[in-house]
Amino acid sequence: MLNKILVINGPNLEILGKRETDIYGNITLDEINSNLKSIADKQKADISFYQSNIEGELINIINTKGKDFNALIINPAAYTHTSLALYDSLNNLSILKIEVHIYNIYKREEFRKKSLTAAACDCVISGFGVQGYEIALEYILNKND
Repeated sequence: MLNKILVINGPNLEILGKRETDIYGNITLDEINSNLKSIADKQKADISFYQSNIEGELINIINTKGKDFNALIINPAAYTHTSLALYDSLNNLSILKIEVHIYNIYKREEFRKKSLTAAACDCVISGFGVQGYEIALEYILNKND
């Protein structure tokens, strides 16, 4: 079991529950994190959360703290489609990495259908709503490495 997990959320995810609720729903990021913590606690796993709207801060966390964890769940949000620097940072991190998107990115605008960061991750979960985070966490907790 991988038991030290980092969850990183990118720009505008701190306003979940208020932002485009027809796409993202009414659940807040704090509620998502609380639910993930509850799941992790039951499995005696250590889980940490980080959110930033600033690309460089996300990169700094991955580069300085990522190696202290066994697995990473990341929702790069809009940086998914634009950030080669975030891709490079993720690609340099040698732990299990799962990219999560609340909404199916392939049902969005053309520019959102391309993930630059996905190639640096081991798995991508897209379109399961906020349950995608839980799917990622359950996969990590049940993975035998």
